Formats: sequence, structure tokens, C-alpha cells
Amino acid sequence: MALKAWEVSDAFWSKVAPLIPKSRRDPEKEYQRRRGAGRKPMESRKIFEAIVYVLRTGIQWKALPKEYGSSSSVHRHFRKWEEAGFFRKLWKKGLAEYDDMEGIAWKWQSIDGAMTKAPTAQETVGPNPTDRGKKNGTKRHILVDERGVLLSIVVTGANRHDVTQVEEVLKNRVRKPRGRTKQNLCADAGYSGVKSEEVMKKYRYTPHIRPRGEEKVAIQKGYKARRWIVEVAHSWLNRFRKLLVRYEKTNASYEALLQLAASIIIFRKLGSI
Repeated sequence: MALKAWEVSDAFWSKVAPLIPKSRRDPEKEYQRRRGAGRKPMESRKIFEAIVYVLRTGIQWKALPKEYGSSSSVHRHFRKWEEAGFFRKLWKKGLAEYDDMEGIAWKWQSIDGAMTKAPTAQETVGPNPTDRGKKNGTKRHILVDERGVLLSIVVTGANRHDVTQVEEVLKNRVRKPRGRTKQNLCADAGYSGVKSEEVMKKYRYTPHIRPRGEEKVAIQKGYKARRWIVEVAHSWLNRFRKLLVRYEKTNASYEALLQLAASIIIFRKLGSI
């Protein structure tokens, strides 16, 4: 029987479990539990499953089904794991396994940004030019390999232009190629400019920046479409309903959810989900 999108398989859990941050035990609470008092601590797997459920369905934390336990406890653990860097470590582990088993397709990479509403966010927000300039909008800038696997994620306010974030995106790659691997970087016209191309070359990329019209003509002449894969990656992220509209107040929490989504995409490609 096929698992539902938010269910965690044994194979996936085997990848996750070794990275779960160890909780600090309170001796007084341990003593109370031995005497039959106090609440039994939540299982790490149940907590992780609850977080994946929220990410997949987009529900509020406090609306978690009772089968997952206390919603406030789940959210508290989510914040603790976020602070411990757990979600980034999981993403990094997934990329390492993907590189070993499939090989990251470094040759043709793509970069792009996508805006979303962020009505309750308190960090990395700004006027959204596509939403009549309303104050709270956020943008995720991503870098993907030729198969759409996410290599870098940077979050800014919606008013930050793509071209201003090229260096941040390339600098914050979770994994980098070994040696002098040939790298081509595809981008749309929003990344045009001498400074932008200089940054790409600084990180050993050959820039390929084309407006949609020029790209269409090139395809008609027989050149393969390359940049589309980053738009597919944005679509994959949008299937995690918690990312469609950002309700996380802090940048760290929103990035943690993005990192978890990136990890799930990778492990799904590896057949571990």
C-alpha cells in the first residue's frame, strides 16, 4: 500500500534518526517518571512525522491532529531542532548521498527567485511588486542542478531583485563540486548585467543569461532548453502547502521548512521515501 505524502517510511526514518538532536534530560522529571508521575516524553519519530504533516498539508501548528500528540510540544521541538541546525544537516546528508549514488549534475545549473505572500512574517519581508506593493512579501532564491535538485536556498524580502542575490546564492551552496568541474549557469533576463556575470565567473561559472524570446529562438535552432528546470523546482516546493504562503514569523523557521522540503525531494529521487 502506497504511503501518503506526509507519511514517513522506515527507509526515510533510517536516514533521519541519526541526525536528531539529543535532548537534555531533566533529572527531577526523570525521577518523577520513575515514580509513575510526569508525562512520557514524545518519540522523535512521531515529532518528525508531525512536522512533515504540517509541511505537506499547510495546516497551522495548533491544528495538528491529536494522533500526533501535543501541538505545542511538536512546535517547541521543531524550534529546538531548527536551532541545532538539524534540517540543514539532513539536506546536506541527502545531497552527499545523492552525489555518491547518482552524481550531482554540475554541468548545467539554473538560478531563479520566486515570490510568495508572507502576511505574518516579521523578518526578511518587503513590499511585493506583484501584489500591489503590499508590505509583507518574501522571496526564495534557489540554485538547482540539471535535474532540479536544490543546491542553495536564500530567503529575502519580496522587494529584493534577483540580481542582487547572485553572490549570496552561490556562496551558500550546501555542496560544491570537486576540482575544476565545468559549470554552466542558466538565468533569465533579471540577472543581466556586468556585475552579475562577474560574480558568476568568480565562482567558476560560464553565464547563460537570456530573455524568454531569445531562449525560444535558440530552442527553435536546435539548442536544448536548460533553464526550465529551476521553474520545475519552484513548482515542487509549492507542493509543500506550508510553503505556498509563508506564515512563519522568523526567517530561521521558514528556512528550516524549505530545507526539509529540499531533503524530501532528494530522498524521493533516491527511492528512500
